[in-house]
Amino acid sequence: MTGEQVRAGMAGETSTSAALRREPIQAPRLEVRGLSKSFGASRALADVSLAVAPGEVHALVGENGCGKSTLVKVLSGYHAPDPDGEVLIDGERLEMPIRPATMRRCGLSVVHQDLGLFDSFSVTENIRLGQFGAKRLTRAIGWRRERELARHSLMALGAKIDPSAKVGALSAFERAEVAIARALQHRLPGRGLVMFDESTRSLPPEPRRHFHALIRGVASDGGAVLLVSHHLDEVLEHADRVSVMRDGGVVAAAVRAEDLSEHELMALMLGREPISRSRRRALDRAAAVPIPSCPPSVAGVPGTAATVEDLHGRVLRGVSLTVARGEVLGVTGLLGSGFEELPYLLAGARRAGGGTLTLSGRRHDLRTASLRALLEAGVALVPERRGVDGLALSESVMENVTLPRVSKRGGRLRIGGAWQRQEAEWVLGTLGVRPADPHALVRNLSGGNQQKVLLGKWLCARPKLLVLHEPTQGVDVGARVDIEDALVEAARSGCAVIVASMDVSELAGICDRILVTRRGAIAKELSGAQTSEEIVAAVYGGRLEAAA
Repeated sequence: MTGEQVRAGMAGETSTSAALRREPIQAPRLEVRGLSKSFGASRALADVSLAVAPGEVHALVGENGCGKSTLVKVLSGYHAPDPDGEVLIDGERLEMPIRPATMRRCGLSVVHQDLGLFDSFSVTENIRLGQFGAKRLTRAIGWRRERELARHSLMALGAKIDPSAKVGALSAFERAEVAIARALQHRLPGRGLVMFDESTRSLPPEPRRHFHALIRGVASDGGAVLLVSHHLDEVLEHADRVSVMRDGGVVAAAVRAEDLSEHELMALMLGREPISRSRRRALDRAAAVPIPSCPPSVAGVPGTAATVEDLHGRVLRGVSLTVARGEVLGVTGLLGSGFEELPYLLAGARRAGGGTLTLSGRRHDLRTASLRALLEAGVALVPERRGVDGLALSESVMENVTLPRVSKRGGRLRIGGAWQRQEAEWVLGTLGVRPADPHALVRNLSGGNQQKVLLGKWLCARPKLLVLHEPTQGVDVGARVDIEDALVEAARSGCAVIVASMDVSELAGICDRILVTRRGAIAKELSGAQTSEEIVAAVYGGRLEAAA
């Protein structure tokens, strides 16, 4: 698409503000021309052209691995693109790679998918890093002023977070609010572009509504927003126009959101008509490829796989539950109700205040049981923060997949062997990891493909109890299907699966039972097939009853 075509497309009616529609045609706030990015022989971006108009929320969608995050990283100066491509802000061509000083001057800011926060730093330090004001003579940082500036940025977002708190102690959605506050702190009305790369994935409904109001405010005063999201309902409701990426290129540019249905948008992303799916279809599909070097399936073996008694954590109080072999048990609730700490307590990643786990007839005291001991007993954890708690990003796919079994399967003089390649190729093939290269560095994979590697690592261990926290957070529709199918197949093989998640459509699609937590206790149990609406009603039921 040429610059003239881009500008011509902008001349058409959009759903931006009426005031903007009466303005003369302006240069795009952001214009990308023929941008490419290669990593060795792999081409992540191929001749990408894109334009974002002043005053619009422009969504960028596509499957994991299509190049969305790579494009954002090029636009934020993290990657240098291949020669010949151009990036223009308000008609000004920028020198590549884009430098931080240039970003500040042009009003460019970004919230990356991994948020880019330092857990050991305070909220103030994370927000103000690189922006500290020093006293003229002593060069000392005026921390009182810095905290007030951080507090002001948080208040603008509606976030009630202590500026002195350590970021590592915050919840997932509070961390997202800190990153968003940092990106917006220097924004000036009527200029600039803010890029959000899956920034709403950790936000619960109320903060998410506030976020959408905030980005609409950015657009309405003449700024612009580039919103990268896997939530297609969010895209269609809140974006003015949508561009779709596939295989490193833009396959649909600046399509009016009001002209698209969710089905049509999925078809553009996938390059084909989306296939409807259900848990029954997953169970009835052809036999899956068996995990390498694993015993035969024990599907249909009756009995309880795990029993949890009187579990206490930071929020959970006296929780008891059972999960059967071959069962997918969902656990959900409002943020802060305790469901989100259950996986970490059961896996020994967080020390419990009390409680026991009985697995295969053996009783484990969760006050003292270590992560290693529970792993050896057959408990595997897929944590929410894959890049921090689950993967070695600087290592290859094969090394990540096989790391938990090196000490047992490796030899005295040589840890590797055919078994490593066999496990890695099983994960690549069964979960559809792209690129299908066992030697690819995990840090160069998209978020969805990283999540598949993390899940595959523990599926190869054949756990008796697999516990997961938000397993499909930040992944596209295609990767979501692959991950959900893998969980159903793990249960079909006899594993007990516990999924702690706020994604009600995910829970409705794969769970046999769902437990709803409220104020640290199990308030409700939902058995059998459930719709998303029924799960939402159960989660918010207590709040609605209290309000009545």
